[in-house]
Amino acid sequence: MWLMTKYGFYSIVQKKPGEYHVRSREIKDIENLVKNVPLPNAEIKDTTGSDYAARIVVGSEDVLSIIKFLGENIDYNNFKDKIDKIPEQRHKPYHRIWSVLAEALGAYGRKGKDL
Repeated sequence: MWLMTKYGFYSIVQKKPGEYHVRSREIKDIENLVKNVPLPNAEIKDTTGSDYAARIVVGSEDVLSIIKFLGENIDYNNFKDKIDKIPEQRHKPYHRIWSVLAEALGAYGRKGKDL
Protein backbone atom coordinates (compact mmCIF):
# COMPACT_ATOMS: atom_id res chain seq x y z
CA MET A 1 0.00 0.00 0.00
CA TRP A 2 1.24 3.47 -0.82
CA LEU A 3 0.21 6.38 1.35
CA MET A 4 0.86 9.98 0.36
CA THR A 5 0.23 12.04 3.47
CA LYS A 6 1.12 15.40 4.94
CA TYR A 7 3.57 13.51 7.19
CA GLY A 8 5.35 11.75 4.35
CA PHE A 9 5.15 9.10 1.67
CA TYR A 10 4.93 5.51 2.90
CA SER A 11 4.94 2.05 1.45
CA ILE A 12 3.51 -0.61 3.76
CA VAL A 13 4.02 -4.28 2.96
CA GLN A 14 3.60 -7.52 4.87
CA LYS A 15 6.78 -9.59 4.66
CA LYS A 16 5.39 -12.49 6.69
CA PRO A 17 2.21 -12.98 8.71
CA GLY A 18 1.94 -10.24 11.33
CA GLU A 19 5.16 -8.49 10.23
CA TYR A 20 4.73 -5.20 8.40
CA HIS A 21 7.48 -3.07 6.93
CA VAL A 22 6.60 0.62 6.88
CA ARG A 23 9.06 2.14 4.43
CA SER A 24 9.85 5.63 3.22
CA ARG A 25 12.15 7.23 0.70
CA GLU A 26 13.31 9.78 3.28
CA ILE A 27 14.29 8.98 6.86
CA LYS A 28 12.45 12.08 8.13
CA ASP A 29 9.13 10.56 7.01
CA ILE A 30 9.63 7.53 9.26
CA GLU A 31 10.84 9.84 12.04
CA ASN A 32 7.53 11.75 11.71
CA LEU A 33 5.60 8.55 12.37
CA VAL A 34 7.71 7.43 15.31
CA LYS A 35 7.45 10.93 16.83
CA ASN A 36 3.66 11.09 16.46
CA VAL A 37 2.41 7.53 16.84
CA PRO A 38 3.01 5.46 19.98
CA LEU A 39 5.22 2.69 18.56
CA PRO A 40 7.13 1.43 21.60
CA ASN A 41 9.12 -1.28 19.82
CA ALA A 42 9.77 0.55 16.54
CA GLU A 43 13.41 0.87 15.64
CA ILE A 44 14.19 3.03 12.63
CA LYS A 45 16.42 1.14 10.24
CA ASP A 46 18.56 3.13 7.84
CA THR A 47 18.30 1.28 4.54
CA THR A 48 19.92 3.94 2.38
CA GLY A 49 21.02 2.35 -0.85
CA SER A 50 17.86 0.28 -1.20
CA ASP A 51 14.62 1.36 -2.85
CA TYR A 52 13.48 2.93 0.44
CA ALA A 53 15.91 4.88 2.62
CA ALA A 54 14.30 3.95 5.95
CA ARG A 55 11.88 1.53 7.50
CA ILE A 56 10.37 0.25 10.69
CA VAL A 57 9.14 -3.28 11.23
CA VAL A 58 5.91 -3.45 13.22
CA GLY A 59 3.16 -5.87 14.11
CA SER A 60 -0.53 -5.80 13.22
CA GLU A 61 -1.58 -3.52 16.08
CA ASP A 62 1.11 -0.97 15.30
CA VAL A 63 0.33 -0.83 11.60
CA LEU A 64 -3.33 -0.24 12.50
CA SER A 65 -2.24 2.51 14.91
CA ILE A 66 -0.29 4.16 12.08
CA ILE A 67 -3.22 4.06 9.68
CA LYS A 68 -5.60 5.28 12.40
CA PHE A 69 -3.29 8.18 13.26
CA LEU A 70 -2.96 9.22 9.61
CA GLY A 71 -6.73 9.05 9.13
CA GLU A 72 -7.59 10.94 12.31
CA ASN A 73 -5.22 13.75 11.38
CA ILE A 74 -6.82 14.68 8.09
CA ASP A 75 -7.45 18.38 8.66
CA TYR A 76 -8.07 19.62 5.13
CA ASN A 77 -10.77 19.54 2.49
CA ASN A 78 -8.33 19.51 -0.42
CA PHE A 79 -5.16 17.43 -0.16
CA LYS A 80 -3.32 19.16 -3.03
CA ASP A 81 -3.94 22.57 -1.44
CA LYS A 82 -2.72 21.29 1.94
CA ILE A 83 0.47 19.87 0.45
CA ASP A 84 1.13 23.16 -1.35
CA LYS A 85 1.32 24.88 2.06
CA ILE A 86 3.82 22.45 3.60
CA PRO A 87 7.35 23.84 3.23
CA GLU A 88 8.99 20.46 2.54
CA GLN A 89 8.40 20.79 -1.22
CA ARG A 90 6.30 17.63 -1.49
CA HIS A 91 3.81 19.31 -3.75
CA LYS A 92 5.80 18.77 -6.95
CA PRO A 93 6.15 14.98 -6.75
CA TYR A 94 2.67 14.53 -5.25
CA HIS A 95 1.11 16.64 -8.05
CA ARG A 96 3.03 14.66 -10.67
CA ILE A 97 1.68 11.40 -9.25
CA TRP A 98 -1.82 12.88 -9.20
CA SER A 99 -1.45 13.93 -12.85
CA VAL A 100 -0.27 10.49 -13.95
CA LEU A 101 -3.21 8.84 -12.17
CA ALA A 102 -5.69 11.38 -13.55
CA GLU A 103 -4.46 10.77 -17.09
CA ALA A 104 -4.45 6.98 -16.71
CA LEU A 105 -7.62 6.50 -14.66
CA GLY A 106 -9.61 9.65 -15.38
CA ALA A 107 -10.52 12.88 -13.62
CA TYR A 108 -13.01 15.70 -13.89
CA GLY A 109 -15.57 13.40 -15.50
CA ARG A 110 -13.21 12.21 -18.24
CA LYS A 111 -12.30 8.58 -18.72
CA GLY A 112 -8.70 7.57 -18.41
CA LYS A 113 -6.51 6.53 -21.31
CA ASP A 114 -5.41 3.22 -19.78
CA LEU A 115 -8.90 1.78 -19.28
